[in-house]
Amino acid sequence: MNIDRLMKPKSIAFVGASENPSIGQRIMLALKTMGYEGKVYPINPKYKTVLGHDCYPSLKDLPEGPDAVAFCVGYQRVIENYRMLPEIGAGSATIFDGGFGESGEEGRKLQEEIVAISREASIALCGPNCQGVFNPAAKSSTYSQGIRDMTGLVGNVGLVAQSGSACIAMLSDIRRYGFSVVVSAGNEAVTGSADYFNWLVDDPNTKVIAGFFEAIREPEKFVAALDRADKAGKPVVVLKVGKSERTRAAITGHTGGLAGESTVFSQILKAHRAIEVDDIEEMKEVVAVCQGKYLPKGRRMGVITASGGLAELILDLSTEKGFDLPALNAKSRAEIEAVTGHISGDANPMDVWGHGEYARNLPAAHKVLNEAPEMDIVVESLEGYDLNPMGRPGENDPLAGVQVIAEAAAQSEKPHYLLNICQGIMQSAQAKFLREKGVVVLTGTRQGMGAVDLVAKWNMPRPPIRKGVSKGKAAIAGRPTVNEYDAKVMLAAYGAPVSKEKLATTLDAAKEAAKGIGYPVVLKAVSDDIPHKTEYGLVKVGLADEAALATAWAELEANMKKVGKPVKLAGFVVQEMVKDGVEMFAGVSRDPQFGLTLAVGFGGIEIEITRDFALRPLPLREGDAEAMIAELRGVKRLGPVRGAPPADVKSLATAIYGLADFAMANADDLQEIDLNPIKVRAEGKGSVVVDALIVPNK
Repeated sequence: MNIDRLMKPKSIAFVGASENPSIGQRIMLALKTMGYEGKVYPINPKYKTVLGHDCYPSLKDLPEGPDAVAFCVGYQRVIENYRMLPEIGAGSATIFDGGFGESGEEGRKLQEEIVAISREASIALCGPNCQGVFNPAAKSSTYSQGIRDMTGLVGNVGLVAQSGSACIAMLSDIRRYGFSVVVSAGNEAVTGSADYFNWLVDDPNTKVIAGFFEAIREPEKFVAALDRADKAGKPVVVLKVGKSERTRAAITGHTGGLAGESTVFSQILKAHRAIEVDDIEEMKEVVAVCQGKYLPKGRRMGVITASGGLAELILDLSTEKGFDLPALNAKSRAEIEAVTGHISGDANPMDVWGHGEYARNLPAAHKVLNEAPEMDIVVESLEGYDLNPMGRPGENDPLAGVQVIAEAAAQSEKPHYLLNICQGIMQSAQAKFLREKGVVVLTGTRQGMGAVDLVAKWNMPRPPIRKGVSKGKAAIAGRPTVNEYDAKVMLAAYGAPVSKEKLATTLDAAKEAAKGIGYPVVLKAVSDDIPHKTEYGLVKVGLADEAALATAWAELEANMKKVGKPVKLAGFVVQEMVKDGVEMFAGVSRDPQFGLTLAVGFGGIEIEITRDFALRPLPLREGDAEAMIAELRGVKRLGPVRGAPPADVKSLATAIYGLADFAMANADDLQEIDLNPIKVRAEGKGSVVVDALIVPNK
């Protein structure tokens, strides 16, 4: 659906227009303030004119079909007027009031009728239950909030929010950036976030796209819009609220329970080159960073301070948050210390208090960091936003202290930032001056440095999608689950290192298999109808000889009769007993919105207790398996611990890639896979998938 007439209307009709304080009055006054050049059509049978515009009794009395119709009436009066829109040739509509799909049965029926009318007549609807569309660049608005002054409002940020309050919060501070378009989307009954994102990708006035979401209603379309934004080189900044995990009615394996909605969505954003933030403050800082003349090409920050305590705070935060602050090289350190005197630590952060001569020290510090090959970014953190940090008595020029950073930025292609340690606090004159020079003012040490790091990660090259192998579809469709034995055979074909085992249907065959494998062995029942065997007593471990094997066989046969449901038994599997190795887990699950995802973590029952896992959407990119292992909080357990050799991480990565390839080859038929545990042995000895479960799509 084309939404141009909604986003930049050349004519707007206001149903329920009035000169009394109201939504219609606020918008019509805002249009005057903005200098709107289109036509304004008040609709109200009570008046001849409203705010200097001819007023019409009904939509049917208009001289033309308006591009946009703003419904400034309660929900009970919307539908009678909405039914007129196709007849008059209206292009779009905005419904501000609630009481529709988000409410009871009556409201849902009203929304369904409105949706049907809109789709039949190609009417782009914003809302219901929204604040509308504000387009400062086009000087148009159907946005329900008033506008006092346009100064600073026009900029390059396109904002889409399912919350009206989020729009207000973002619009409350325009010291560092302005807006091309603001959309308060509400219920998204017809036109949704993906439609707005796609429009913003094509909008020449928009350079940065920001989104505040409670739910993603069209996931495939949304992901495609993210990819289009990436191709266009437009950063997308996303804040998703409501991060409690989705309740699952039935989970057969572990992976479905791990891959909750918020975790999957975070990885989808990362995979499709969007920047996820945790709160409004962080969103503001990231959007500000995107205004710089240059974006970071790497994560390595060089920081200038004038305080030992602040330097220590920054170091603590960098350690906690993983910011990259490399030590200054020896040559550069000698150069700056020749000016400032001794600098403590590894000179990053660089405390340039020295003898207190900022006019001399600051330019030298910037020159050193501009030239230092180990630095990608220069951050100056001086708490002088309303003072004169140059140390000249009798002056209080807020721009005097930022001339140096502006001059340094002009001489380098490294991005430069002025960081105020207090969130939200800055000197407006400094922000305006530096903005014109391509230098961004940041606020909040954690938020500001974090925003720079997020944009740096976004701007770095990504590894390509991995070219996996495919051996054709496996026979999994229509089965309740795929039993452990069959699952391992299927996965082994893709390179997964599975345990040595043989399927036996008689005790004699089991004894023969055990001789070939070598005692001790494990004996398990094999059935598609029993995904979890332990709870039925259908697993026996540590069988040291034939006598123990025979006893276990008899016990499993007896326990099979106690299962209490019809079961098709394929036999008993005789499996090697793997004693050594770190227990790991790898699995695939299908997210209802975003498809297959792969999780890796520590195995056994630990995966349910610690929830220490990493997640990626499929297909994987080159290096993803290794990166997922490295992300685990307990990754040190895979290294040399207390004299023990390191674990064979390379073989674990091979198992993960094999799992990913199998999942992609069978994606249409697959709901879930669990490999738990995978025993990762000492380096050079490989890994072993001890247990496996495949759950097909129902």
